[in-house]
This record gives sequence, structure tokens and C-alpha cells, in this order.
Amino acid sequence: MHDFDQALQLTPVGSAADGVSTGTSSQRYWNMVGPFGGATAAVMLQAVLQHPACLGEPIALTVNFAVAPALGAYTLTARAAKTNRSTQHWTVEMTQPDAEGVPQVLTTATAVTAVRRETWGASDSPMPEVPHAQEVEALKGPMPLDWLRRYEMRPVAGAVPKEWDGAENPLPPEQASLSRLWVRDVPPRPLDYAGLAALADVFYPRVWLRRAIMVPAGTVSITTYFHASAAQLAATGDSFVLGQARGQAFRNGFFDQTAQLWNPAGTLLATSHQIVYYKA
Repeated sequence: MHDFDQALQLTPVGSAADGVSTGTSSQRYWNMVGPFGGATAAVMLQAVLQHPACLGEPIALTVNFAVAPALGAYTLTARAAKTNRSTQHWTVEMTQPDAEGVPQVLTTATAVTAVRRETWGASDSPMPEVPHAQEVEALKGPMPLDWLRRYEMRPVAGAVPKEWDGAENPLPPEQASLSRLWVRDVPPRPLDYAGLAALADVFYPRVWLRRAIMVPAGTVSITTYFHASAAQLAATGDSFVLGQARGQAFRNGFFDQTAQLWNPAGTLLATSHQIVYYKA
């Protein structure tokens, strides 16, 4: 089983219709103080996707990170708050017991699934012109965090600074916090919605690129919008995905960043927006 699929393993508690399941945080996707946020987002979405009442495909996912999960078991509770003819609205909660055995809320999420219908469509966010993934050198050398070893990353622009000198990025504001990279699972894995939710959070904190200082930072809340149908994900397969991220405003200990993900054919698969805490 792929490491990512193993990290997504959930065991229903009681009837699957109750929406309660248990899982185990994965050391393979460990970040500094807990799991990589994308892995947590993916498992929150997985709790919805495996529910027997799930309608259609995900179109939106918001994940709010309150406390980093510890290594070990956790409990997820997914509930369909409202089902309409075409859309379904979900709430998801992750808990873990404290030292006294009292369940504590770690992460909350809302998700919207929908039945997609054929309509007129267009994309006003075309994929930027970049070299093909095979033409870009992959990141090499020892990776300091476990989750980084789970992805092959090929930076096109805005790689992690080589010198942490505190200098502000001299590029124009629209480029000063911009990164682009080709990325895919290691080993390659066919893309699905859970994998796409994780990829939306693979970008390092934009404040590091903006100022070249490795200040403490962490995502507080991320919303991902899924534009791709299941058929478009299947067509993407296990190929590289082009990711782009850019910060927008850095102020009073928080900044936000937007991101886009395209497959090699130029199909916009997903967009995301997150708010990130940082310590100046």
C-alpha cells in the first residue's frame, strides 16, 4: 500500500452511517510538531468521501488547524449537515484524548460535495508557460522533514532561499513571494481528491521567500476549491502537477497565500487560499 493511502486508512466505529471512524497519525508525513497539514486535510476529506451517504464529488474543503495531532490514534466524526438536490454540506471534527483521557478537538473542517453537470465552462487562470517537469532539476540532498520525502519537487521559480540573510526579496511585489514547482507523490500515485487536497498545502511559508528569514509559521485555515472532475483526475494519472503559490498581505503576525494546481495538459485542477500565522 502506498504511504499516502496508508495514512488515509480509517476504521468505522459502529455503523458506517454514523460517520465516526478512527485513524492513526502517520510518522511518514510528519512535519515539525505534527503531521504535514496537507495530510491532515486529506484525511478530513477522506472521512466525507468514505461515508455511505456522500453525494457526488467534493467541490470545496475548509480545514481549521487548532492543535497539531500527536503520534497515535485519533477519532473523526463526519456529519452531513444538509443535503440538497445537487449539493451536500458536511462538518468534520478530529479529536484525540488528553493525558486524562478527555477528548480534545484538534481540527475542524467543512466540506461541500456536489453532483457535477455538463455546462458551459472556461478557465480564466491559464497555466503559466514553464519548462516541462522532465526539464527541471529535482530537489536533492537530505530532506529535514519526513513529509518532504513523500514528494518529488522540481522548483521552477521561487525555491527556498539559499541564504537566510533577512533581506527582502528585490523582485516586484507581484513576484516577491511567488513560487512555481512541479510536484508528485513518491512513489508516483494516481491523483485523486484526497491527494489533491494534500498538494494544495505543499508550499513552504511565503514569508520565508519574502524576507529570507526562517521564522516560525503554520497554517491556521486553508480552503481548497476542486475544479476537476473525477474523469479529469483520472486523465492526470500519476503525472506531475504544476503548483503555484503567492502571498498577498503580511501583517500583524498573519499572512494569506493563494495557490493553483494544473495538470500537464493545462487543466486547472484546484485553487486554494489559506491564512498563516508567523512570528516576526
